[in-house]
Amino acid sequence: MTEHAYPDPWPAPVASRPLNATVTIPGSKSLSNRFLILAALSTRPVTLHGLLRSRDTELMMEALNTLGVHCTPHDDDETTVTITPPQSGRFHGGTTVYCGLAGTVMRFVPGLVLYADSPVRFDGDKQAYQRPMGPILDGLEQLGASVTYEGERGRLPFTITPPEHTPATRQHVAIDSSSSSQFISGLLLIGSRLAGGLDLTHTGEHLPSMPHIRMTMHDVDAADGHTSMPEPGHWIVEHAQLALPEDINVEPDLSNAAPFLEAAMIASGSVSIPNWPYTTTQPGGLLPDILQHMGANVTLDGTPFDEAMRLVQTDPHAYTHRSGTLTLTGDGTIHGLGNYDMSAAGEIAPSIAAAAALADSPSALHGIGHLRGHETNRLAALVSEIKRIGGVARELPDGLAIDAVPRASLHAAVMETYADHRMATFAAMIGLAVPGTEIRNIATTRKTIPDFPGMWADMLSQR
Repeated sequence: MTEHAYPDPWPAPVASRPLNATVTIPGSKSLSNRFLILAALSTRPVTLHGLLRSRDTELMMEALNTLGVHCTPHDDDETTVTITPPQSGRFHGGTTVYCGLAGTVMRFVPGLVLYADSPVRFDGDKQAYQRPMGPILDGLEQLGASVTYEGERGRLPFTITPPEHTPATRQHVAIDSSSSSQFISGLLLIGSRLAGGLDLTHTGEHLPSMPHIRMTMHDVDAADGHTSMPEPGHWIVEHAQLALPEDINVEPDLSNAAPFLEAAMIASGSVSIPNWPYTTTQPGGLLPDILQHMGANVTLDGTPFDEAMRLVQTDPHAYTHRSGTLTLTGDGTIHGLGNYDMSAAGEIAPSIAAAAALADSPSALHGIGHLRGHETNRLAALVSEIKRIGGVARELPDGLAIDAVPRASLHAAVMETYADHRMATFAAMIGLAVPGTEIRNIATTRKTIPDFPGMWADMLSQR
């Protein structure tokens, strides 16, 4: 993966004219890392096409390599990677997995240790020590593993020792996954290998990001697994020998499309995203509807988006695995969302917040309290950075309120990213409308986009 050197702080480009751009978005991080885990658990090699090559996926592949899985990029295309699981079906222990700041690595890989031949230590960036890990580790302990902490309980770093014996009957696990849906997904991904399967219950009152859990269930089922949700907060995973198809195409990361699509709303003009799936399990698939509420015009292959979705509903099978070109057109006017439930798509909340900070009416984004436990406390960070440029924002118990202020009253600042890729793209969006904006550590965008500054500059230069 090619590394790029960026100035720090990075001068954010201003949009000097309406856009007319086509932007190809790299593969989905959420799908890439789920497919990598399922490929590691499969009974045969799997080749992933269009795999995202970013810091998070590199960390995932390094973790799997450490455990005895071979992740081999093809010489002619680094986004095509063949995953070969250990021939014995047992992962290698006696090693350390480095998680960086990647939530999917620190919450999906520990479950593999249930099937390892000896203990595995987990560590990560210092900032990762603040991210909650307790529920997934509690779940693994309920499945017979033991966990030894080097610091605070429920936080990195720690060592997991696999169970000596696993029962042949279905195992029951109950955890509170209120702080992240990744804890549920982490257990759903590995439940098929349990001899009697898994009965999993969420004990909390609130469960964020159900679309990500549905994505996990869909992907497990695509690997010949059998998952069900008999009632909200309760899942059954049947015992199965997992086997992903030998070739998998990874969808573009629809959440990473948000800054580019919204750029056309901020600067006016149009931005087109090729390979947009007609049907998807990604939360980013909700973007077109949200942006239409904010005043954008959205089409899919030239058909108004709402009409295209009605066609999908009338014949879903005909549109499965079909993709097209999504185009957003804006005139520079952005409307606030009023009271809006963002619980199904919290990961795009920072991008929506950028547009909301430039809108002509207020927005209150609800259902995203769990963002306080992401790479940084995203709610506090968004409030700080909106205030830094002269905007008005405040935290809500479950979200974020952003008042409307004239764009002319916003002023340049050096914006902080908090080592959070979505805060970096949030700041770049603000920079389109606020001349003189600079951004610290724009390189943090490598987490999910290999060369965001290059893609951003290319979008602005297209005519």
